[in-house]
Amino acid sequence: MPVTDEAIEKIKAMIVSGELRPGAKLPKEADLAGRLGLSRNSLREAVKALSLIRVLDVRQGDGTYVTSLEPDILLDALAFVVDFHQDHTVLEFLEVRRILEPAATAMAARVMAEEDIAGLAELLQDLDEAATLDETIANDLEFHRRIAAGSGNTVLSSLIDGLSGPTTRARIWRGLTEEGAAERTRQQHRAIYDAIAGRRPELAHAWATVHVAGVEHWLRESLGEPGSALD
Repeated sequence: MPVTDEAIEKIKAMIVSGELRPGAKLPKEADLAGRLGLSRNSLREAVKALSLIRVLDVRQGDGTYVTSLEPDILLDALAFVVDFHQDHTVLEFLEVRRILEPAATAMAARVMAEEDIAGLAELLQDLDEAATLDETIANDLEFHRRIAAGSGNTVLSSLIDGLSGPTTRARIWRGLTEEGAAERTRQQHRAIYDAIAGRRPELAHAWATVHVAGVEHWLRESLGEPGSALD
């Protein structure tokens, strides 16, 4: 095993075992390197790698700490990774969205706070027929983000947030090329909102599936791909 990987595994083991808990400060570099049987250079590289994926927080002049290790922090790296997607994988991201988002929407219909549901209504009202495509896309992203957060499951919410980026271009492309796409989005958002506000999880699940599958269906047809989500 490369020495940096070995150093990463040893620090990880300290965290997993509970020896280093969330928020804990790591021992001084020289002390920790000697204790783990590592060179200070390999330890330094390991700390750098773990800070990139938000496991460690390096504070200049203060030291290195374990982060809170909350899902939204750890899965933040997912958004960075998915930015490297290739265009041909967009359909795969949409397939994953079609699996995750209806489940999150159904959960939101059960547990989303009333004030957050009211916020969804305001968000829908903020978007009128004269909205630009950029405004429509931004509103769409925020609508789905709030619903995912309203599911009450931070892991699910973080996964959906991380996966939303690669499908943004598909939404823009659809908005530019398909007549009535923006109005259809508004209608489906209203139906999803009504199902959540009415505390009807099965209906919320169904409308969310239709909503995401519609984008997937359109993209498959545009690319000449078989296996439409609506077939």
